Amino acid sequence: MQSQILPSRAALVDRIALQFEYGQNLIALLGPSGLGKSYLLETFITDKYSDFNKAFVQVSALMTDSQLMSELLDQSFSTPLIDQQLSLSENFFQLVKKQNCGPCLWVLDGARHLSDEMAADLALLAKNSPTTLYILVAAQAVGQFSNAVEIHLEPLSMAESKQLMRWFFNNLPVDEDPVFQTFLKESHGNPSLLLAWQPIANSAEVKVADKVSWRLHLITLMIIITLLIIGLLYKSDMTQWWQAVYQQRDEPVATAIAVEKFKQRADKTQVKAEPTPIALESEPFAVINVEQDEVHNNVAAILDSLAVSPKQPVLPVSEAKPTEAELVKAKDPVVANLPFDNAWFNEQDDEYFVIQLLAVTKQAIAEQFIVAQKLGEAAKIYQTQRNNKNWWIVTYGNYKSLNAARKVTATLPEAVRNNQPFYKKISKIKQEIALLDQ
Repeated sequence: MQSQILPSRAALVDRIALQFEYGQNLIALLGPSGLGKSYLLETFITDKYSDFNKAFVQVSALMTDSQLMSELLDQSFSTPLIDQQLSLSENFFQLVKKQNCGPCLWVLDGARHLSDEMAADLALLAKNSPTTLYILVAAQAVGQFSNAVEIHLEPLSMAESKQLMRWFFNNLPVDEDPVFQTFLKESHGNPSLLLAWQPIANSAEVKVADKVSWRLHLITLMIIITLLIIGLLYKSDMTQWWQAVYQQRDEPVATAIAVEKFKQRADKTQVKAEPTPIALESEPFAVINVEQDEVHNNVAAILDSLAVSPKQPVLPVSEAKPTEAELVKAKDPVVANLPFDNAWFNEQDDEYFVIQLLAVTKQAIAEQFIVAQKLGEAAKIYQTQRNNKNWWIVTYGNYKSLNAARKVTATLPEAVRNNQPFYKKISKIKQEIALLDQ
């Protein structure tokens, strides 16, 4: 007996044997390709009628009627003499007269390749055989054999489909697996498709045409077009948002110090000294540039930080040829050594931060501010141009991170902190220095 057979197929084998016992000598097993007709025929000829002379022939498209006749007679008789001029039935009748072959069972697989003459001859022989002769053929077309009992081979049920796969595959997915369930349904109980299951890929070699791929492509294209339209409509808003997040604003806040107020403040701080403040001839205001946060500088703090010390001589107001910066440097050696050098800033790392303390249109005021607050070598001055005017900006320190700059801010003099200093990247300063060449 063969290894294993499903219950429905075993019941069909018994049914075929019962039909032979009822007197039906020719039975045609019908069904499409892949349902297991060949396996069922092999099981039948192995398990049933062990005392019969059995002949099993796999009919192919290249096999002729003479070859088929020789195969059947050679397996039924002992060294038969076959006349190729006679038909199968005529040769069978003559051989039976010469030697008793006993009951015979012929099983033919692939009967669709039989000619019409051979099919008619088999039907005639099964009906008029002088000895017991059972013929079982596997065919696909209905009515190929006259007077034959046709038994249709049904597809496997869902339970038998799973049982068949368990015999051949050790690690099947659970029954609730959606891929496995879909595979079972699409196989429609066909054993050849069920055995095409690929355990590694978790899919069978069953290709189903994708009927919705063009819809997915269309939806994707529509989404892309929509995004492009949105980008064009809100281009200006997106540009402003980008600049607000990733670029520092360059909008000066008009926190100005009037020259008259500066003079009055300086006069009050001088005790028993000549009441002549530093003259600011060309510019009426010293504007403090504030970035990032919209805040107003403390004007009183700026005046305190720029107040002239009583011990320091005050230059007279005149229209002499020496500039204010030259006069201050001539009187104070510390001012003369101030590091006014744009090249120093261009050499620094773009990602570093400095603390901006003051922005004025007079170089002398920037230099005097550093000396008055005793900021030392950490204070630097760079020159830029805005609205066709030259500006001098005072910065302090050079730090790798914003947090480091914030910690140092707390250590600055109170007059400087009252002016609300803020932080600026070196990359921004380099952009401002570049404006001098435009």
